[in-house]
Amino acid sequence: MSVNTLGPGLREKTYENALCVEFRHQGIEYSQQARYPVYYRNELIDEFVPDLVVEQRVIVDIKTVESITDDHRGTMINYLRITCSKVGVIINFKNRKLEWQRLVLDEAR
Repeated sequence: MSVNTLGPGLREKTYENALCVEFRHQGIEYSQQARYPVYYRNELIDEFVPDLVVEQRVIVDIKTVESITDDHRGTMINYLRITCSKVGVIINFKNRKLEWQRLVLDEAR
């Protein structure tokens, strides 16, 4: 991934913005910091703001952590449910070797 040429040690927002530049250069549709309402018993209680939504269907969560954990994966599953999306990608830029995981929401769960 070209963005990884920035190397480790930067803020998550820096990598997020760099991905946006890459998407624009490659003609990939995306939205940055789109807002999704969170309801409980039909009442608005919060909103979820994903880092990126690509092609109106893939949620992208940017991380700068030692490694992607079960907590990160669990959070992504919740994001997928909130946005009614099926695919999410967690990208971790913390280390020299890019780490990423793709998650698919299993409706049978």
